[in-house]
Amino acid sequence: MDAPLPQVRPAAELSAHVHADDHTPVVIVGAGACGLTAALALHRLGVACVVLERDAFAAGSTALSSGFIPAPCTQAQEAQGIQDSVAAFAADIQAKAHGQAAPHLVQAYAQHIGPAMDALATHHGLPWQVLDNFLYPGHSAHRMHAVPEKTGAGLMSRLQAAADAAGVVVLTQAQVTELWADGVQRLHGVGFVRPDGQTERIRCDLVLLACNGFGGATAMVQDLLPEMAEATYAGHVGNDGSAIAWGQQLGARLADLGAYQGHGSWAVPQGALISWALIMEGGVQINAQGQRFHDETQGYSEAAVQVLAQPGRVAWNVFDGALLNFVQEFPDFVAAQNAGAVQHSADAAELAQLIGCPLEVLQATLNAVKPGTDTATGRTFKRALQAPFHAVKVTGALFHTQGGLDIDAQARVLRGDGTPLPNLLAAGGAARGVSGQAVWGYLSGNGLLSAVAGGHIAAHTAQQLLKDSPP
Repeated sequence: MDAPLPQVRPAAELSAHVHADDHTPVVIVGAGACGLTAALALHRLGVACVVLERDAFAAGSTALSSGFIPAPCTQAQEAQGIQDSVAAFAADIQAKAHGQAAPHLVQAYAQHIGPAMDALATHHGLPWQVLDNFLYPGHSAHRMHAVPEKTGAGLMSRLQAAADAAGVVVLTQAQVTELWADGVQRLHGVGFVRPDGQTERIRCDLVLLACNGFGGATAMVQDLLPEMAEATYAGHVGNDGSAIAWGQQLGARLADLGAYQGHGSWAVPQGALISWALIMEGGVQINAQGQRFHDETQGYSEAAVQVLAQPGRVAWNVFDGALLNFVQEFPDFVAAQNAGAVQHSADAAELAQLIGCPLEVLQATLNAVKPGTDTATGRTFKRALQAPFHAVKVTGALFHTQGGLDIDAQARVLRGDGTPLPNLLAAGGAARGVSGQAVWGYLSGNGLLSAVAGGHIAAHTAQQLLKDSPP
């Protein structure tokens, strides 16, 4: 059966479908990191909400990610003696986006992500630790935060536990298909489909769309991101473009639709993410001809396009024993290794046989990996790789989109003329992000930055809107 199409229905007809007492101040669509962060913030602010989640349990794109969140000036950074600033983080975001990221969102997210992370730690017990043994591409300070599990699934488990402890109402298996709006685009309720096919409806005073982007909408990807039309989609199927569809029906403005997070290190055929920390610490990508083909340290997002341009649309992550020991600190890598993703070669000849490339070409490639700057790609190496070698066959994948509903610094969805819709907010992947207008603008962690900072901001905006315009 085809999925129901997202639609906006006339609010005047809502009373015929739902009792006036079936009401909550705020409805949050989506129970990923964005939705749960917002719900927890609303709980602290004393505002009741209901979170509607399409799946049987809260997971979404967050659970599929590494779960690492960049943030400056946090309690965790201070505890580890790390110096950072909001200004430095904002500058890093904008530098990666070549100055094309929305300035108001860059400033808002850089400013609010630290307080959001500290609030989750102080009030809800999330034990952040800063990864301080390597720098992700584009970051000038160690600011990548993780929970002890160092996985997106671990992060979601802790957010869900925090929501349960706070008494946040999360309705699972509740796929939102309807927004009910009046003539001035004020929302009065939502409708959601239950597993038995029945549609239930609830009145509300404000809606937050935290339902991510359109990476799972094949037609939209083909139209807006043609270079990824044939790429493996490694994101969540719930990223079906519903937020954009509702926004268009309400006259909302869209922005940065060409931006997305790709990843150039998706293990095949295992279908597992291989941490880019492996590459940043000295690993290289080699194609089926035995050659390196780009400066891998520019970023894992744009690497997806580079890898897909190679013969067979694949490459090999090549590394040595020291790097294998390092990357085994990451549970996601260990899981991929246990699934058979990592293959081993005693020397260059065995590695050439594994890749299927000429030995002399591969040997020349490996010989060029030495202390100094490689003239062909511009990458600087600290050391050479030492046999035995290890390798993972990878392809480029699409993870999630970074464009969507245009929002202001308070997460209010904007109309075509730039004025905000009365009571519709959007954050995370449902809204435009801070990655500019193309794949190369994605700074490591931008997705969860937008989710957590955006959810935190949206909750405070919701409280203020409800105070200013009581139901």
